[in-house]
Amino acid sequence: MSEAMKVIGIGDEGKESLLPIYEKWINESEVLVGGERQLAFFPDFDGEKVVVKEGLTALVARLKKETRQTVILASGDPLFYGLGGYLAKKLNVEIYPYLSSVQLAFARMGERWHDAYMTSVHGRSMKGLVQRIDGKEKVAILTDQENHPGAIARYLLTYGMKEYRAFVAENLGSTSERCGWWELAEMVETEFSQLNVVILKKVSDGPRWGVGIADAEFSQRKPDKGLITKKEIRTLSLSSMNLKKESIVWDIGTCTGAIAIESAKLACEGQVYAIEKNEPDLVNCYENLQKFRTDITVIHGKAPDGLESFPRPDAVFIGGTAGGMEAILDICCHQLREDGRIVLNAVTIESLSKAVQAFKERGFETEILLAQISRSKPILKMTRFDALNPVYIITAWRKKEE
Repeated sequence: MSEAMKVIGIGDEGKESLLPIYEKWINESEVLVGGERQLAFFPDFDGEKVVVKEGLTALVARLKKETRQTVILASGDPLFYGLGGYLAKKLNVEIYPYLSSVQLAFARMGERWHDAYMTSVHGRSMKGLVQRIDGKEKVAILTDQENHPGAIARYLLTYGMKEYRAFVAENLGSTSERCGWWELAEMVETEFSQLNVVILKKVSDGPRWGVGIADAEFSQRKPDKGLITKKEIRTLSLSSMNLKKESIVWDIGTCTGAIAIESAKLACEGQVYAIEKNEPDLVNCYENLQKFRTDITVIHGKAPDGLESFPRPDAVFIGGTAGGMEAILDICCHQLREDGRIVLNAVTIESLSKAVQAFKERGFETEILLAQISRSKPILKMTRFDALNPVYIITAWRKKEE
């Protein structure tokens, strides 16, 4: 086996952040790989310099053919949202980390960081960030030029997250280092260095909701209130969907977004995709998304049109088919991931029969729950019960090969 390439973490202070043995390895190497900023710390290097730009696949292909002594430079800890993990899977490498930017930022704050939630919007979308961090006491966020502190603050304020203050650490370890506390509203109007870490700290209580949000909490169509999957049915349906933290969920016929919102809270590290054909319902849906702090993908359309743009789901909820059940089930059954679930709610025995037969024809097994629920209601000084419409909750999954 060829000699392992060395991946060395380096700080913004350049050579001063390196142990003497690391600097010796760099000076003795024939090929030095890194970003332009890292390579600039070694203007007198005699060997070949290879600049890492977009596309690690091409870099790995090149390094697999390399027989010369090679060192790869990376920022901070290469295994913390860095290229170290990817390279370790593809190449024979030894990794020598420096302090991560998050470690340094918490050190400047003077606070422990083992209980903080870590996430990154560096080179990736902020989509779904709000449900990932909602309720967390401390959150460390790696940023980039587009998803800078001001953009993050504006995003969070859209969802009413005023209970957080932010600590922004810029140019950590360099001569231009700057660290300080900011209110989110101040951050929106402030320019920061491109190299920064944002740490959010909860300083007051925000709104919290458990599973089974009360129906009255949702914005709904007026005067036709009640066009919503009721709390009890919603809770049973969510249970049948068997959601995990990382699940990808489809909500077909989302209406006010109740199922999609609760799915996003349960699958907070996953993704939720919803479709609704009635534009007035979408207005309420967007209001509810902001109120309940869920950032999901919603499109205006009539399923199955539009479903082809969604990634393959782990769970699908079908609240209504508008007469297109066969076509909707075709794509849902085909796209559903292994061990996934489809949950379909029906209110008539005709729809129940049609759905069960359609699932059977597509090689799916089904389980049916008839939910007949009544809620207590005061009458004078006594209590009676009001019955909700009975609902058939059909859970379907792909039949296992015997």
